[in-house]
Amino acid sequence: MTEETETLAPEDTREDDDAYALDRRAVAAILYAVDIEDREKLVELMEPLHAADIADLLEQINAFDRMRLIKLYGKEFDGEILTELDESIREEVIGLLNPEVLADAVRELDSDDVVDLLEDLEQDRQDAILEVLEDSDRVAVQQSLTYPEYSAGRLMQREVVMAPEHWNVGEAIDYLRNSDDLPEQFYHIVLVDPRLRPIGNVPLGTLMSSRREVMLSSIVSDTFHVIPVTRYEGDVAYAFNQYHLISAPVVDENERLVGVITIDDAMAVLDEEHEEDILRLAGVGEESSLSDSVFETTKQRFPWLAVNLVTAVLASLVISQFEAAIAQVVALAVLMPIVASMGGNAGTQSLTVAVRALATKDLTGSNVWRVIRREVMVGLINGLAFALVMGIIGILWFGSAYLGYVIAAAMVINLVVAGLAGTAIPVVLEKIGVDPALASGAFVTTVTDVVGFFAFLGLAVLVLL
Repeated sequence: MTEETETLAPEDTREDDDAYALDRRAVAAILYAVDIEDREKLVELMEPLHAADIADLLEQINAFDRMRLIKLYGKEFDGEILTELDESIREEVIGLLNPEVLADAVRELDSDDVVDLLEDLEQDRQDAILEVLEDSDRVAVQQSLTYPEYSAGRLMQREVVMAPEHWNVGEAIDYLRNSDDLPEQFYHIVLVDPRLRPIGNVPLGTLMSSRREVMLSSIVSDTFHVIPVTRYEGDVAYAFNQYHLISAPVVDENERLVGVITIDDAMAVLDEEHEEDILRLAGVGEESSLSDSVFETTKQRFPWLAVNLVTAVLASLVISQFEAAIAQVVALAVLMPIVASMGGNAGTQSLTVAVRALATKDLTGSNVWRVIRREVMVGLINGLAFALVMGIIGILWFGSAYLGYVIAAAMVINLVVAGLAGTAIPVVLEKIGVDPALASGAFVTTVTDVVGFFAFLGLAVLVLL
């Protein structure tokens, strides 16, 4: 390494954590332009912003400022902004747009974006948007809406660049140059047979670097996967991530080409699934958003708080069976939350790893017992380590060696059970058709609380009384 290279310290190349966040001064300037109703200034400030940044801005400001900004921004409103908006406020924004502005915005979008826009709207708003589309686009969108929700048919775009299998590179290039209706972005040319069945993908880079007389069939991509139109979108996203796909053709029940899915849409699904899993694990509802009202947020969180109340009552029933022991040895009341808390945290760690592995299909029937054994051994080792610590604390704090032995043994038992429950419960729930991300947390917490209290207080009764 040269001295010149060594001078490039990490801080010289490190980006700020807020590098891609909205600039607060820019937001303030935009809101000031709205306050003084300076449309020219507003357009000037908004023009450099990406559609995703404008969507973030609309999500972060309050409803009153949002209404004023959209009204003042007027015809400059880009259709891409609608696709980037959180679903919780998308319908509100559509309702604020002038019909002519909405029509222009929607016409700019690809069919898959229009479908994504329509599927969460009320029927009257769907009809209003469909009316502004050209006949061919309207038919394509309506056809996509007939496919099952969360299927590849809803995710795909109908604009496909295809070529017959007998074409050569020159014919394909001439076709692309002379075509007036190519998609705004595409990555492959799909080769089809006479029955419109896809047989391969030709990457654009390979196409442009090949001689004109080369046959397209000889330069198809090695990575080629066909997606059935009814395939669940989560499986589609998994295939894109697993096989490093950029785009993939979608076929109907007759294996005929009906659309194409691109990597941006697949990764958006993957991101949504990860977000849903995180929200479900926390028990706050899979569609929770910062823009939700107090009532909506309360409604989403109340059911799982009620479930937690039930689990807490179960744990309290266990404790109530040892009232006499707690009355005689007050130290038990001081120490028993530690055992339950450590078990709960260990269970959550195993649970999170298991749910994530199930979602990515890394945890399967072939390795489930190995993973369970690993988590149990991790729980045992951690349990022994913390048992030593808590045993010493129990002896020094309360002057009782037996109390130290009791909490040490309870710690080992609960951490082993936590590792077992945190892995096994999500697997069992998935087997019986229950979403493990949604229901595992309550079960694991119940198990670790009940086992923790019962082990600690039961051992205390046997040893100390």
